[in-house]
Amino acid sequence: MKFLKSFGQFWYDFIIGDDWKIATAVVAALIVLYLAVAAHLLSDTGLTILGGVLLVAAFAVSLAIDVRPPKKNSHPG
Repeated sequence: MKFLKSFGQFWYDFIIGDDWKIATAVVAALIVLYLAVAAHLLSDTGLTILGGVLLVAAFAVSLAIDVRPPKKNSHPG
């Protein structure tokens, strides 16, 4: 049982890592790509470009969220 727990913990740390937002974005990008493949929307080259754009955009959004300045507390006290 210890092996299964360690195995699961390894994969959780490997996939989720330090930033759950990037892992979520990758899953969302894969879902969009799957839907595009299932609907035969793009050629192989188009799917490759779409996948790259989605992953770069997801990383950029995640980075923008992480580096934004903290909100100032508008409530006194």
